[in-house]
Amino acid sequence: MVTRKISSTITVASGSVIVALVVLLTSSVAFGQADHVRWDIISVDVPPPLTVLNPDGEAFAFAYHTPGNPSEAKIRLTGAGTFVAPASGGPSGAVTGGGTWETSGSGLPEGSGTYRVTKLVSWVFAGFQTGTPTDNIGDVAERASGTAVFLIEYDDGSKGMLGVGCHGPGAPNGIFEGVIATKGYVTYWNGELPTPDADKDRTLFHLTK
Repeated sequence: MVTRKISSTITVASGSVIVALVVLLTSSVAFGQADHVRWDIISVDVPPPLTVLNPDGEAFAFAYHTPGNPSEAKIRLTGAGTFVAPASGGPSGAVTGGGTWETSGSGLPEGSGTYRVTKLVSWVFAGFQTGTPTDNIGDVAERASGTAVFLIEYDDGSKGMLGVGCHGPGAPNGIFEGVIATKGYVTYWNGELPTPDADKDRTLFHLTK
């Protein structure tokens, strides 16, 4: 009789542990999922209301000639890719993509070529976008606003970073729309703002799952 009581107790206890583990694991999956994201520098149909979203756009950022004095030295970037951002919010090597670059302007190195993304440094999701434009890139319901920072390698051997910010319809304040970059020692940190009548300086994220 004693043996049976002990076995019954162990069985009940084991069942309770299994249930607790299942609850813990499913909770971790539900509340700690990784983000699977596509990013694009996009093209839009102008003039406003800018309701057609296309891939293969361009964006610009400027360097400073002296502190506080933006120069005419600029970088032109195209590009697209994907990344998986861990639930922890840390960096990730699960990245694809890249694009083209071109630098111009007096006082700084000039050139052109391609670049590739090598690592995700950070990703912050700021919410899904509102409205129903014609989305020729992905699922219109997956459009997202946020900020991503990547490490990149240029085809001339230099390295740098790429910052992509998307402030889409319905996004909270504080997100820069466009790109910033570094290339070697040059900091193209003065991103060009988009204007309603120009097809440039816009980005888009799609949070696919």
